[in-house]
Amino acid sequence: MRKAERINRKSVKPDMFYYLRRYWKENTLVILCLAILCGLQVGANMLMMQSFQGIIDRNMYRFMFWTLILVGTWFLIYGLAGVETFFRCRMIRIMNNASRHDIAKILLKKSYQGFHGQSVGEYLSQFTNDISQIEKLAWDPFFNCIRSAVTVMFSIFALLTLHWSLLAASIITTVAMLAVPKLFHQKMEHLGTVCAQKQSVAVSQLKEQLAGYDVLRFFGQEQRFIRNTVRASDSIETPKFQLAYRKGFVSTGMGCINIVCQMLHVTLIGVLSVRGIILQGALTGGGNLCGNLASGLGNMTQDILSMSSAKPYFEKIFTHTENTAENDGKTKAQIQMEAMQNGIAMDHVGFCYNNKTVVKEFSAYFEKGGKYALTGPSGCGKSTLLKLILGCLPEYTGSICLDGREIRDYRPEQLWHQVSYIGQDVFLFNTTILDNITLGGEFAKEKVWTAVCDSALENDLLSLPDGLDTMVGENGSNLSGGQKQRVAIARALIHDKSVLLVDEGTSALDGENAEKIEKKLLSKAGLTLILVSHHLSAEQKKRFTEVFTLPYALPEQPAVCQNL
Repeated sequence: MRKAERINRKSVKPDMFYYLRRYWKENTLVILCLAILCGLQVGANMLMMQSFQGIIDRNMYRFMFWTLILVGTWFLIYGLAGVETFFRCRMIRIMNNASRHDIAKILLKKSYQGFHGQSVGEYLSQFTNDISQIEKLAWDPFFNCIRSAVTVMFSIFALLTLHWSLLAASIITTVAMLAVPKLFHQKMEHLGTVCAQKQSVAVSQLKEQLAGYDVLRFFGQEQRFIRNTVRASDSIETPKFQLAYRKGFVSTGMGCINIVCQMLHVTLIGVLSVRGIILQGALTGGGNLCGNLASGLGNMTQDILSMSSAKPYFEKIFTHTENTAENDGKTKAQIQMEAMQNGIAMDHVGFCYNNKTVVKEFSAYFEKGGKYALTGPSGCGKSTLLKLILGCLPEYTGSICLDGREIRDYRPEQLWHQVSYIGQDVFLFNTTILDNITLGGEFAKEKVWTAVCDSALENDLLSLPDGLDTMVGENGSNLSGGQKQRVAIARALIHDKSVLLVDEGTSALDGENAEKIEKKLLSKAGLTLILVSHHLSAEQKKRFTEVFTLPYALPEQPAVCQNL
């Protein structure tokens, strides 16, 4: 781990400076380039004074000498500007990637319920829109502010070499210009917060329209699709517009103040030059120095206001110590748990969603290696029981023990190293069938093929163009529903979990393949199988160690849920 990444996060506030400190070496390189670049630009103005003074003195040698040096300086400036641009863009890329990395870490620390409490659209907005806004409102203004600050410092030093009164005027101007942004700091920060919140909701609405595309087309609601898409688009653009134009009003006011300050400096230079206190050539270069000073101060105020607007975006993604410390430093072996030795005991288990009881007083024992079925109509709690065993819903009543230890005492990632789950809605990554089965793990060819055969996938591979190397498309769009389920089953089997939960995992399969897969699962020694099905025939029930039939969904019973 890099030293810069071992910062004590308890002492770090959730703002942009966390990332600037985290990559201080790289940022120092960018700032150094900016400092040299700005120093050369101010120096060019000083050279211009000398060149212009040669014209006033009608000294051709002096004019040509300083002009040639000036030209060489500008070539150097443009060359260094390219180098600085490269390092700055590289630094922004690094910090954007670090921000997304921290968002991903936060999502992994969320509970099952916490993660699903927000829509995918909101998370997508964080990875895309929020990072884009951070780059626009924080990183670009930060480096621009550094450029302006260095320019101001060099300009002040250059003016001091001309006359002390110019420095005095510069100090007064600097204090005035830096004090103004504080008047608008809180307002801009509030606008940034509102903008972030509204855009997140709007992206979620836009995602909903795209997800419902087929439904709206099938029912002839094309205009609703267009209307709601445009409405969501306006909800994205309106807060950006409000933030931008209010920043514009502030910038306009600052521009007027800049003009007044610049004219005061130019007037002072003119008076000093006429009196012969400074070179007459200072009328050219000195005016530019005053312009650099005034515009630098003005740009700094705008950049400071912009960075204030970015704070809410950092607060959304910042990783606090309490969110990440739990598994930091733990190896994979420490997180893993041993395979189940005895079984899972459920004693008078109850659970409810939003004051509606779904599971009530359910008791069962699932012995290691046993094959069990949960049957019953929709809404009776079968899927909920599987999620309880997975540790996704810790707020249950009663007791659920795995090898004598309460399920909620395990970390979810510990349980998931031994408990596998196959649901009705299969998700596949846009990569090959093999990668979707192994998830990047290293497995012997024989083991891969065994999982393929046990999931009845071998015949499908023969008909696919590239076999296991066939690309499945986005969420398996190149495969049928049955093929997707078979890939998911192979994925569950190859990872050798000791407990397999199947929630209607063969619902998209034809009867022959479903029968074949169920027989394979039922014949696996040492595997504890808990399978959910709406209905099992009398012949099928005989294959299971035990079949539990759940009642219909219970009516609302607030009293039962008060302690959940």
